[in-house]
This record gives sequence, C-alpha cells and structure tokens, in this order.
Amino acid sequence: MRFSSLAYACAFLILNPLVSLASPLLETRADGVSQAVFDDLVRYTKYSSAVYQWICPAPLGNKLVNKFTKSGTQGFIVRDDARKEIVVAFRGSLEVIDALIDLHIIMSPLKSTGISNVGDAYVHTGFQYAYNVVANEVLAAVKGQLAAYPGYSVVTTGHSLGGSVASIAALSIRAAHPSVPLKLYTYGKCCQPRSGNAAFAALVESRIGTSNIFRGVHTYDGVPTILFKVLGYRHFATEYWQFKDPATPANVRKCSGGDDPNCSDSIWSTAVNLAHVSYFGQIMAINPLLCI
Repeated sequence: MRFSSLAYACAFLILNPLVSLASPLLETRADGVSQAVFDDLVRYTKYSSAVYQWICPAPLGNKLVNKFTKSGTQGFIVRDDARKEIVVAFRGSLEVIDALIDLHIIMSPLKSTGISNVGDAYVHTGFQYAYNVVANEVLAAVKGQLAAYPGYSVVTTGHSLGGSVASIAALSIRAAHPSVPLKLYTYGKCCQPRSGNAAFAALVESRIGTSNIFRGVHTYDGVPTILFKVLGYRHFATEYWQFKDPATPANVRKCSGGDDPNCSDSIWSTAVNLAHVSYFGQIMAINPLLCI
C-alpha cells in the first residue's frame, strides 16, 4: 500500500490538533537571496517533485537517461543539454518501506561505494542503505553520461528522505569524479532530516563545498529538525530558509553554518506538517506537468 507525503502530513495534522491550530510565529527578515539563486532553488524543487511521479518521460522537458527502483529507493537521472548538466534526483518517502527506512535512526559508520578516508563520520543507517542499494547503477549512469558529454556538471537533489540520500550520493559521485563541478540541493531533508553526525556534516562541507550546497527549508517544516541534536545528528551548511510565505527571493535567508540558531533550528520540530509538502511554490509529488 502506498502513501504520499501529503497523506502523511494530513494524517499528522489530524492526529495532532495542537500542531494544526496555527503555525509558529515566524520572524520577519529583511535579507534575501538573488533572483538567480532563487530560480535554481525552484528548478531543483521541481526535479525533486517530478521524481515522485511513477511515469515521468521528460522531467522538466529534458532527456530521461535512467530511472531506477530498488528496495524502496527510487529516482532518475536526467540530462539537461541547455544547461550542460546531469541531474540525479531521489524520491522522498512514499511507500511503507520508505517509512521503515526513515525509522532506522541508529547511525552507522559511513561506508559507501568509492567514499574513503571518512574519519569518524557516521550516518543514518536507513539513509545509507537507501543509497547503497542503487549506488552502482547511479555511478555507472553518471560515468557514462560524463564520458559522452565532457564538460557537463552534476547536480544531486531530493525532497525529504530523497534529500538525505542525495547527500550521500553527492559524496559518492565526488569520489568518482573529483574534478567535475558538483552541486547538492535538498528540500525538507530527512529538507533533509539531519543525516549524520558532526563528522559527516564536516565531510560533506569539505568535499562538496558549502558554496555548492543548497539545503532548502520551508518555514516551520518539522522534518529537517526531527532527528534531534541530542541523538548526535547535525546538519551541514548551507541552509536556505524560506522564513515566510509566499516564495520570493526576499523571503529566503542564506543561513550561517549547519544549524544556524536564527534559521529553521530556532523552531521546535512538529515533524511532518503542511510546510513539509510545499517547497518554493511547488506542491510536492502531485504535478504531472513537470514530466513533459
């Protein structure tokens, strides 16, 4: 039986009336981001939404290179010839097996294809499993595309569970292609939940580069903070917090460090809520027009 993220959110709000009464008060901020940064946040939100579709022949009108589904991990690889980039998108929680992956909150040593010299980096066991079951297929497809289209860059992206998987994938692709430009966009990661410990966050920052990481959080989405710091989990930089609606460049703040106390970390987690299923003006998972 399959459940959408929207269904999870609605169920959570019905069962938690205190959460549904009102959203937390959000501080008005004067600072924003450039139109170009905002447009890219919107663009990869669309990929992260399109990947939920079971049939998606042309994500955002681009070439579908590969679609993978294995042991609950689903995603696709797309080639955008206009932008000269390869996009690897991972689906968020949609099925019961995804929920079980989410619940494996114990951290394990980071161990994935090609990633070495990780020090004391530990990562969420479920998220690591979700990437490892498709790692060889993803790496082979990316390698083939980069060989055929030298000079292209790579972007990994995903929403919720997909965002956390995308972060591990980014490390794996970086290890395989150290000189290829690489960016990471995550939304509601579970924008992510927090994916690993402080050493993992530092590893992602050092190998991907904080200027190449865009960790989007929508207002009071409780998923990014659902894996509490008391459990040892930490976020990596750089967070882009849409601190109020509507989605505009002026309403997005570029935050400092991995868990900026003046950004989404300032709001107590209410787990899956309505803010989790809407990112940068997109209702996640339900727009088939993103696939043509």
